[in-house]
Amino acid sequence: MHRSEKSKKPAARLLLWAALLLSLVAPARAEDFPSRPIHLVIPYGPGGIVDFAGRELAQKLGEVLNQTVVPDNKPGAGGIVGVDFVAHSDPDGYNVVLMDPGIVINPTLQKSLPYDIFTDLVTISRVSSSPEVLVVAPQLGIKTYAELLAYGKANPGKLNYASAGVGTAPHLAAALWELRTGIQAVHVPYKGIGASFPDIMANKVQMAFSSIPGALPFTGDNRVIPLATTGSARSAVYPNLPTVAESGLPGYDVDVWLTLYGRAGMPPNVLAKLNGAVGKALQDPDLGAAFAKFGLTPVPTSVQDGAAFTKSEYEKWKKVITDGHITLE
Repeated sequence: MHRSEKSKKPAARLLLWAALLLSLVAPARAEDFPSRPIHLVIPYGPGGIVDFAGRELAQKLGEVLNQTVVPDNKPGAGGIVGVDFVAHSDPDGYNVVLMDPGIVINPTLQKSLPYDIFTDLVTISRVSSSPEVLVVAPQLGIKTYAELLAYGKANPGKLNYASAGVGTAPHLAAALWELRTGIQAVHVPYKGIGASFPDIMANKVQMAFSSIPGALPFTGDNRVIPLATTGSARSAVYPNLPTVAESGLPGYDVDVWLTLYGRAGMPPNVLAKLNGAVGKALQDPDLGAAFAKFGLTPVPTSVQDGAAFTKSEYEKWKKVITDGHITLE
């Protein structure tokens, strides 16, 4: 036997042992999850509803997992910067991102994205549900959804509606409403829905589909008039308001949901542990009470149901953007 062949055998054995050791160590490390702090990326700046919910969730997840969960704001480009960070992180479960419907809207609205939401990300669990509330300027003299519908059909193009910007949930909620009712209205985008309320109160803009936290300070004293909410069921914050669906637009359902995502390819037991921890955290009465103040309802799901929901929401808003000819230009 040649000397070179003899020297190859120990090297081959070493490689074999290394491979065996890695196969034994990798599952053990996954079983130990989490052995260090988890970063819960919040892809918006401080102060918004995603930031609030993310910090509440991080605290409760930390208690459930007996490990620090760090809220980590990474704002930019309508959530894209934060999502991209997680989409290109290691698939070990230590970086997760809490995101709103923007995650399923951006793939259709943007010309390109640095990630694919279906191949680079995995849905860990839905976190919360929150309808929007349809509000109008008091000067219109409109008190019910039916009256708004009649006014809009009798006065095409006379209604202006505010939004938090092109492609945001308030914009697409109104675009879906236009498509379903046939009413022609004019879109007036603002930098955040809160910035639009002075103009709604002054009747410069007549209506908006607003987040509940954004509208609450103005509907309490009727500076703007709430007419209906957009969910499949009535909101606990506005229990006396009908839904748009029950007011004559069956199937209309707009939910400003929040969902937790991770890097695709994480070990199945890590994904299962994160999903179970989210479910347990969302059952905490303190978290539920905190969410309720902002119109959020905890909605834990299985991994499979969360993934199916993400897919259905993607398809829903892709159709609205396409049919409504909505672009960023």
